Amino acid sequence: MKSISFGSLITTLLCLVVTAHGAGKTIEFPTKVAAPGTFPKKWIHGSESLLDNKDPVVQVHWYNEHTVMMRENKAYADGANFFFLYFGNEKAFLLDQGSITQHDISPVRELIDGLIEEWCKRNGKDDVELIVANTHLHGDHYSAWNQFQDRPNTKLVGLTHEERLAFFGMTNFPEQRVEYDLGGRKLILWGSPGHDDAEMATYDTYTHLLCTGDMLYWGLITIRGFAEKWAPSIERLVKFTDEYPVSCLINCHIEMSMQNVDYPRSTSYQPDEPPMQIEVETLRKLNAFVKTIKNPRDGEVYYFDKIWLYNQKGGWETVEKNKFVY
Repeated sequence: MKSISFGSLITTLLCLVVTAHGAGKTIEFPTKVAAPGTFPKKWIHGSESLLDNKDPVVQVHWYNEHTVMMRENKAYADGANFFFLYFGNEKAFLLDQGSITQHDISPVRELIDGLIEEWCKRNGKDDVELIVANTHLHGDHYSAWNQFQDRPNTKLVGLTHEERLAFFGMTNFPEQRVEYDLGGRKLILWGSPGHDDAEMATYDTYTHLLCTGDMLYWGLITIRGFAEKWAPSIERLVKFTDEYPVSCLINCHIEMSMQNVDYPRSTSYQPDEPPMQIEVETLRKLNAFVKTIKNPRDGEVYYFDKIWLYNQKGGWETVEKNKFVY
């Protein structure tokens, strides 16, 4: 019988302890078939009397055991932003942080800390690294970013276009697709400018969910660069769905009613809104509709079913020329 040194025995035991209590089980994230998940029957959508609103500041919904969707309460933030948390074996990926900066009003960091703790406990892990990322660089999507600046075991992707490109290794934006590995679970990202020049689409190979951020959702889409930026971004989305299985598109807002009526800005109660997700077939029909718009006019709105395309011109033009405005 081969003898084992005392030092080797101690090393082996330590490895077993780390495996049992630190790394936890290795989770498989298959990609051939979309991981099942569920959307809520109804998202919180404000209330007639904001003073009487009893909903949480942020609604938390576990789409499945490794994917979280969140929405801000319209009683606190009329944009009612959605943001997302994806878990892999080594990293958790937070996509957007909402529109409320004040920690005492919306303690997003504590919320995310609690979700990570819950997931780690369920999967026998001590911790995972948190990646704080954004769909694009409009302030209502990164307002709580500041809450994560001193968080341990955390990487912040950055709030400039150049930082984001460098972090993901993008050298040919917007066409280039890059993979980002969370530890057995990969995301695919590429550029989708048109609503914002720095916008990125994010595809999850595990759930087959494709996040379009603000460049496509139910509502009035503000577009700057209709023909040269936004329409090609829609075309890239369609091309991606030709090559990869997409269960549906998810996004960051709902601003339209089921009756194809645009809720006015600053609306704090939307009782008749559609589900957040958009089917691939709707994307394809929208792309065909966009192709019929040969010479989009400045300031014109083009009406598609529950998706209105506003070729914006006016007040924002001056702001967008300021290089310090993100």
